[in-house]
Amino acid sequence: FVSSQVEILDWETKKQLCFLDKVEPNATIREIRLMFHKLYPRWYPARQSIKLDPKGKPLRDEEILQHLPVGTTATLYFKDLGPQIGWTTVFLIEYTGPLFIYFLFYFRMTFVYGRDERFTSSPHPVVNLACICHSFHYIKRLIETVFVHRFSRGTMPLRNIVKNCLYYWGFAAWLAYYINHPLYTPPSYGKKQINFAVIMFLLCEAGNFSIHVALSDLRRNGSKTCKIPYPTKNPFTWLFFFVSCPNYTYEVGTWISFTIMTQCVPVGLFTLLCFIQMTVWAKDKHCTYLREFKDYPSHRMPIIPFLL
Repeated sequence: FVSSQVEILDWETKKQLCFLDKVEPNATIREIRLMFHKLYPRWYPARQSIKLDPKGKPLRDEEILQHLPVGTTATLYFKDLGPQIGWTTVFLIEYTGPLFIYFLFYFRMTFVYGRDERFTSSPHPVVNLACICHSFHYIKRLIETVFVHRFSRGTMPLRNIVKNCLYYWGFAAWLAYYINHPLYTPPSYGKKQINFAVIMFLLCEAGNFSIHVALSDLRRNGSKTCKIPYPTKNPFTWLFFFVSCPNYTYEVGTWISFTIMTQCVPVGLFTLLCFIQMTVWAKDKHCTYLREFKDYPSHRMPIIPFLL
């Protein structure tokens, strides 16, 4: 089999955008993206979605032309993904916002709660503890973004950054408003409830970090190939024995502990939404593992051991 010609059509109109002649049969999709980019400079590789079928899944950069089910003239379909932004930049923007927004409420800015002197500080130590934990969570995320995470896809559509920031920044403001409100009441069971929640919070944060490091190690050599993650000597990674996405399990646990610590309804609602969203992500990832690997551990669940 030798393929030396590639035609690229618009995925909607089926109009031919370009015809590439004398393409090496071992050319990768990434190389074809670069050839297409030379003809259409405004469509840089990250903006391109290249498919075998208009309604199919995008081809990965590392896929090789001669291994695809195409004839001597390969027909590919192009979709413009729109302006893109790097995932590192996305996470830095998303996580820096909640960190500083929370402080506006914690320091009782006059434009939030008014100028009454009684509102300048909280008599409840848990309010200070909640600020420390909330800040720790997002500082950890920023550190992971810079030093730990390795992304299989380098960018996301620029338009999504607005939606994501509204979610993270908006909820941070909503939580902070009630936790730092002058009329806030501490947890019903006092120090016992708070201490239990803090221990749970720290364990979940340590677990989440451990999973991110383990996942990062799978891509240490720069590979973007999907691999099966397995437990390591770190006990926090042993959750891989039971679930496909323990990072999400620990993340949900972090917010459950923060809900218990603050006993605040908005935090509980945020935790519920986090759980729903992360369950969707975990199921998608789990299905990808099952599709990619015939020997994938059959006893693993997406996010909750033995249940979900």
